[in-house]
Amino acid sequence: MTERIFGGYLSYRKAFDRITRSAPARFHQRDWVGAHEDVIKRIEVYKSRVEHCVTALLALLEHEGLRPRTDPALKRRYLEKIRLRDDEELAKTFYNSVIRRVLETVGVDPAAEFVDADFRDPLQAASAGKSTLAFPMKGTIRETLKEVIEQYRRELSLSEPESDVDLLSAAVNTRISTRAAGSRIRGIETLKPVFYHNKAAYIIGRILLDKTSIPLVLPICSDERGIYVDAVLMTEVEVSILFSFTRTYFRVEVETASPSSIIRFLKELMPKKPVSELYTAVGFHKHGKAELFRELQRHLAGTREKFHLAPGERGMVMAVFTMPSFDVVFKVIRDRFEYPKSTNPRHVKDRYGLVFRHDRAGRLVEAQEFEHLQIDRRRFSEDLLSFLGRNARRYVKIESDWVELRHVYTERQIVPLDVYLQQADSGTAREAVRDYGNAIKELAYTNIFPGDLFMKNFGLTRHGRVVFYDYDELCLLTDCRFRRIPEAREPESELAREPWFFVDENDVFPEEFPSFIGLPEPLMAIFEKEHGELFTVDFWKQVQADLKAGKLFNLFPYPESCRLPRFPAERQSRPPRKGLGNPV
Repeated sequence: MTERIFGGYLSYRKAFDRITRSAPARFHQRDWVGAHEDVIKRIEVYKSRVEHCVTALLALLEHEGLRPRTDPALKRRYLEKIRLRDDEELAKTFYNSVIRRVLETVGVDPAAEFVDADFRDPLQAASAGKSTLAFPMKGTIRETLKEVIEQYRRELSLSEPESDVDLLSAAVNTRISTRAAGSRIRGIETLKPVFYHNKAAYIIGRILLDKTSIPLVLPICSDERGIYVDAVLMTEVEVSILFSFTRTYFRVEVETASPSSIIRFLKELMPKKPVSELYTAVGFHKHGKAELFRELQRHLAGTREKFHLAPGERGMVMAVFTMPSFDVVFKVIRDRFEYPKSTNPRHVKDRYGLVFRHDRAGRLVEAQEFEHLQIDRRRFSEDLLSFLGRNARRYVKIESDWVELRHVYTERQIVPLDVYLQQADSGTAREAVRDYGNAIKELAYTNIFPGDLFMKNFGLTRHGRVVFYDYDELCLLTDCRFRRIPEAREPESELAREPWFFVDENDVFPEEFPSFIGLPEPLMAIFEKEHGELFTVDFWKQVQADLKAGKLFNLFPYPESCRLPRFPAERQSRPPRKGLGNPV
């Protein structure tokens, strides 16, 4: 059995790495559709290899007349097989995925699977070493940046490297003068592999000072004008937004590098980013999920705090609860959906599956799906237990000592937009409303229609970005039929509770959006000024036409201020709204 599980893991990594290696070719060919297909293939390859392994093991046990049982020796033998591997933590997670399925484990079985104590802390791993490149400061920052660009020139096929160096050195010198005043620049350090995501490639590094370092991330774009450095990111916030929990699954080759050393490097750039999110960011979503579970276990061991119903308006489809000091919300499908919701649990799961495989482009929150979690009953407030007992008995089993979450989604905890606006001052409220419209547009540009535009379904990240997190009504934009409201034959018809015209399932009436959005008048005036086209049928039909024609939109995960002034005419003609672009 050990050999079969280890062989299954090797098969998974081989397929994962093969798909990842196609990223540079996709980038150079500007094959953005193929790049997204690769992301989906990598997601699905883990599940397929686990299922194949489970089927083989169950067939073997049946052939030998044995029943599945916990065997600590199996775990020990597997550990011997993987002990010297650089990706040991990923191999352990694969083993757990298989053995839990074979044994149909509920909760945690330390004798059968690897638990928290069996995993090394990636932050305690050896320094990046063979995963990084060093560029000591030998002269000016321009000369050092030139060495960096030359190192990656072959893989990225930069069209005008000298121009890239000139623009980069000017931008870095300007920004570093305030960040590193009085400090000596010792050099630049970068991760060897290039990171690919959507329509861009990224060189990930940092500028080394005497006692600290500054992030240095270079986004590389490829279009009809060539391949060029488009921007420079030099703050923790800028890099953290790039690696947001709304933008996952970078394609980064880790065959010749230790995954944990790459995670450590990223963590040093973004100290507030959970390790679980970083593993997910580089494509190892199952290990990211396993790390999240261990983060929860460690948090529960270090606090007496209890889970409570999440603040804000109660969900009609989901029972949502959280622990205020743990930055994650837990969402369980309710037994009955409140009026006017007419969906069902299968459809809700399907919507989350759609998001899992879709190009999120920074506006859809990553959700992790768990089954058969066991948590000490004493960690739940009585109000929450009562609510779950009344509303979620299908997916929550409450016992004398344990609460079993048979099926639950987790998402990063964010502040609902309606709650945020109640607390915000006028300036921050205006910015949030502007970005609310940007979020709706960017969802549309990635072929997503939220269904519900209610503010309670959107929220703000700690960096002030508006994101969408309630998926039960979500659908593909190209599946919608956008219509104008027909004129009423009788004046009284407009006052009736029911529409005076036929409404099909996929019909959408943008003229109704203002009432759904429900902003107070001063903020609605700002929204209409910035995003009034959202209330017109023409806007939505144009986006649909662009999507059906195969056009893709440039959605930059960094502000305009970070971009290099390479194409001044383009910059002057485009409104400087964060994250928005034109179809290409």
